[in-house]
Parts: sequence; structure tokens; C-alpha cells
Amino acid sequence: MNAPAVLIVEDEPDLRQLYALTLAKVGTAVDQTADLAQARQCLQAQRYSVLIIDMRLPDGSGLELLQELARVGRPERAIVVTAYGSADNAVQALKAGAFDYLTKPVSPARLRQAVVAALQASAAPSPTPALAAPDPSNNHALHQLVGDSEAMQAVRATVQRVARTMAPVLISGESGTGKELIARALHACSHRASGPFVAVNCGAIPPDLLESELFGHKRGAFTGASADRAGLFQAAHGGTLFLDEVADLPLPMQVKLLRALQERAVRPVGAVTEEPVDVRIVSATHKALAQLVQAGQFRHDLYYRLNVIPIHAPALREHPDDLPAIAAAILQRLAQRERLPAPPRLTEAALARLHRHPFPGNVRELENLLERALALHPGPTLDAEALALDATPPAVTGSVPTAATDTPTIDDDAPLSRVELETMLQRNRWNQSRTARELGWTLAKLRYWMQRLGLAA
Repeated sequence: MNAPAVLIVEDEPDLRQLYALTLAKVGTAVDQTADLAQARQCLQAQRYSVLIIDMRLPDGSGLELLQELARVGRPERAIVVTAYGSADNAVQALKAGAFDYLTKPVSPARLRQAVVAALQASAAPSPTPALAAPDPSNNHALHQLVGDSEAMQAVRATVQRVARTMAPVLISGESGTGKELIARALHACSHRASGPFVAVNCGAIPPDLLESELFGHKRGAFTGASADRAGLFQAAHGGTLFLDEVADLPLPMQVKLLRALQERAVRPVGAVTEEPVDVRIVSATHKALAQLVQAGQFRHDLYYRLNVIPIHAPALREHPDDLPAIAAAILQRLAQRERLPAPPRLTEAALARLHRHPFPGNVRELENLLERALALHPGPTLDAEALALDATPPAVTGSVPTAATDTPTIDDDAPLSRVELETMLQRNRWNQSRTARELGWTLAKLRYWMQRLGLAA
């Protein structure tokens, strides 16, 4: 009597029966309809937990039904199934309010997985309405997206709106803009919040280890594989996998990632069968992926799979009015970490100096600057002199050859320009370990790009 109700809207009788038999195994009560008119009658008569809707029906499009449900605020989670799979169809369905999107032929296992995820989402508390101000007491991760500017309000609204779906999200923005914070907020606002959040920097893993890191491996798959090992996809099962700097994936790995996204299954290195995984993908990059697609450096089909819902993380210079609030939040966090009785306050002169600075490293650079100022100038206030923005640190002898400094080095593949990397090194007084941590890189990656860009002997 208390079984969750599922409505199947599919014009092919054989598929309706197959879906019904498949869902009987997960304990659902199933109603079946062949067109939009019958579906509307069923929806008027009762509420459902999940809808399975074909895209093309005899009397219209399944998108029409999705849009009608969204207009009246119906709570059902909708899974769109179609034989006409394309990136455009997927984007249309997910933007119309679909929870998930499947392409025919759909395996019973994959359908059950999608329905179970939708049932879990349906049972979870409803997220805050998209246009409402976030309640910090309810969602700490969303509260981390500080700022009342139009740009930051748009980010928070998008996070709240798309968190309830399974749609892949691509976060773009310069280094240091808080792309991982946005990804964590998406996870925290979703029905997967109780599941794992696994973050991986795609550019920090050597290419020959990427497949094993992402998909795992079996014992004996290669030299040193002394035992079975689960990959990051398996570690994120039931939660969110955050692929940071996804543009750094080599082309062979892009093919394998695309298959994992399409099949929702991975094959560990050395295995003969695939393992199903229930993972939501959120990716991020500071590069222009569309340009990389045009240049043949990134697969267009993978790009469309990842870029279903785009979110732009604004650079600090794009919302300067939020700088005081962001600085105050950083100082509050640093004060708690250092167990200070109260966070220091920035004077008007200090704020004015911050506003004049371009911050090529964005919020990450601001955080490092305030951390240094707090360490060197303890006290209840931080004045302009504590920030030392205009000071040029002395170069470490032998670290930067004169010839390299005089001749700018350009590398179109570099994750940062030479000027940006040199600026960050100078801010950290050429401390490579600290700069690598600031960038989220390994020390080896930093030294590699220093050499490529002419910033190391």
C-alpha cells in the first residue's frame, strides 16, 4: 500500500511492459499510459514519486509534459527516455526540469539505477527555492559562496536550481575563483549530500596512472598491482565526483571517460567486465573548452556531455563590491583556525588598497595575502601597510635567469600565463611548495611549468 508510485508514459507496449517488470523488482507501484492525454488524466487523479517519459509521443513531446509540471510546481522526479539521443535533447530535457535522461535501448539495470536515484531524491527534503536567499544555518557549503552582487546571486540561484537533478555541471572560471566551493555547494544542496564528495585534479595525475586512478585496477593488471584497488569513480558511488581541470585529460582518457558517462559503468584496468557506478559528475576548468574543441584538443561529444549545465565562477574583478564581505569571511575562518578571540578588522585604507589591486589569483590570492598579513601583523585591525601589495619581493638567486625574465615565454597549453605564474611565485617569495599548494598542483607539476615558461633555471 505504501509502495512509491511510478507513471510510465511510453507509446510502445513492449517497452511499457519491460519497464513495468523491471521496476517491480524495486518495489514500486506502476501505472502505464501511451500518450500525453492519458498521462494528464493520471496526474490529475494522483501524485507520483517518479515519471518515466518518452520524448516523442503520438500527441506531442514529453518536454511539454515536463514544462506543464514545472509551471504548477509538481514534485515528481521525471526521467526522460528517448531513441533520439543527442546532446541537444539532453540539455532541453534537463533544463525543462527532468531529473535524468536516458537513451534507448535502456538496460534494466540502468533504468533501476536511475529510478532508485530519483526515489531517493523524491524522499529528500526539497531544496530552497531558486530565487530565495540561502539560509546559512541550513547549508554551510552554500554559505561559503559569499557575496550579494548580481554575479554571486546568479551562481547561488543556479546551484540551488540544478542541485535536484542528475545533470552534469561544468564550472568555468579563472584559477582561484572557488570552482571547487561551487561543486561542494552543488553536492550539499542535492539528495546526494549524505554520500561522498570525491575531488580529483585531472592535471595533477600522470597520464599513465589516470585510468587506474579513475576506474581502479585488478590484481596483476600491471607491475606493482599486488591487490585489487577501487578507483575514484567507485569511491564516489552514491555521491559526486568532481573532475577539476578536466581540460587536462589526454585524448585517450577522454574516450574512456565518455563511455563511463554514457554507460554509467567503469571497467577497472585488467578487468573483463564493467562495474555499474551511481555518480554525479561535476567538472571544472579555467580553460576555454569550446576553443579546445575547435582546435581538436578536446572531444566535442565529451564536451557536450559535461556541459549540460554551465556555471561561471566570476573573477574577483567582476564583482569588486563583494570584496569586503569575502575578506571578512576569510579573516573569520583564519581567526577560527588560529583560535583568535575575534577576527581582525580591515581598515578603510586597507580596503581601498585591496580595491586597487587586480588580483590575478582571485580569491585564492586574497586568502594568501590576508593569511600572511595576519601572521606578520597580529592585532585587532589590519591597515594598508600590513598588506604590502606594492612591495616586490627579492628574487631568489638563480631561480629566474635574466634572459628568461627579459624574454616573455608563451605557451598556449599552459594552465597559467607566464605573468600570472610569476606573480603568484613572487607573492609567495618564490616558495615553490607554498605556490603549488595555492594552485592545487603537485610540486612536480609546478616545476614542470616553471621550466616550460622560463621561470626556472
